Amino acid sequence: MNILNVVDVEATCWEGSPPPTQTSEIIEIGLTVVDLDAGVRTARHRILVRPRRSRVSAFCTELTGLTQAEVDTGVTFAEACRILAAEHRANQVPWASWGDYDRKQFTRQCQMTNTEYPFSRDHTNAKAVFAEAHGLRKRPGMAQALEIAGLPLEGRHHSGEDDAWNIAALVLHLRRKGAWLSASRP
Repeated sequence: MNILNVVDVEATCWEGSPPPTQTSEIIEIGLTVVDLDAGVRTARHRILVRPRRSRVSAFCTELTGLTQAEVDTGVTFAEACRILAAEHRANQVPWASWGDYDRKQFTRQCQMTNTEYPFSRDHTNAKAVFAEAHGLRKRPGMAQALEIAGLPLEGRHHSGEDDAWNIAALVLHLRRKGAWLSASRP
């Protein structure tokens, strides 16, 4: 089986700059498992993460739908990384995200918290592959890419779980076009 984990994260955010002493932290990890050979999304997962160095702002709640009370029920970032590696084989399975934000946010937060990076080195920037496959000079956002591909936006935009599900649909669209390669891409 040719499995791919599609990952999308939501992080604490503010309308402007973060308040003093606060820094952007992952608060939700969405993961959709894709069977590339069968051309189907086989599972969807959501991990809520309790932030340690920031609070969920009103702006963040409006954007993501997540509240401070909800993320307070989540696991620690270190536990989320352990779950990704142990339950989703994230350190062994290729993975993709829309753009490089998710990969870079995990790298930053792992360094900041002394947590082992949970993913394999085999990462594909699905946004870059989509733009190349469609001959676009500018890389579109996920919602715009769904429109271009003629696919519906399922669920709430800026929900990690729903966005991972939608990005997985775009990966399968690219696979059908013959544009999705197994090798990692920038």
